[in-house]
Amino acid sequence: MSAEDEFFKHRGFGLTMWFGLRPAVLVVDLIEAFTDPEAMLGSNLDAQVLATQQLLAAARQVALPITYSTVSYDQADLADAGIWALKQKGVTTLRAGTSAVALDPRLERLDGEGWLIKKYASCFFGTDLTSRLVSRGVDTLILAGCTTSGCVRATAVDALQTGLRPMVVRECVGDRSAAAHEQSLFDLQAKYADVVSLSQACAFLESLS
Repeated sequence: MSAEDEFFKHRGFGLTMWFGLRPAVLVVDLIEAFTDPEAMLGSNLDAQVLATQQLLAAARQVALPITYSTVSYDQADLADAGIWALKQKGVTTLRAGTSAVALDPRLERLDGEGWLIKKYASCFFGTDLTSRLVSRGVDTLILAGCTTSGCVRATAVDALQTGLRPMVVRECVGDRSAAAHEQSLFDLQAKYADVVSLSQACAFLESLS
């Protein structure tokens, strides 16, 4: 354990919440704009997509609620992107009706699995996600997707603030920057979520059966 890890542990950071009784899975923005390495916003997330396939298979075995999110803009002048469009040029590629905002085809959304369209980083901001989860009695949100430092982190923080237990599956989340990815996982584990392994998540889901 590093000196920094020891410091945080001594100060009481990074306690374990663990899974609750009624989990759901949220796959954040594993859309073609982000999983195509040649796209402006993309990077190589092949390993994360494969890991998410395994997570989804385990979740489907126990009939968990599953939701996928995308970022999509309808207005020609990007007014529905607000000032976010001033910060990163890639937002201009996230146009409604294009393949860029479609789910990565390697992740096949089944009938009954949810689809959430958002405009900003957090899956909770400006959406009906809270209502969807509350209506199903969900107390735990298992997170996969991208990017770790952006939409995954924002969603995990909002999940905690909503009263849910965020569980970030390490192998299922990725980022364009390895440094940002690792720092975000460290920060999430310290303050906002449990960062769990894919094997831990799958073992928990198997226990529900």
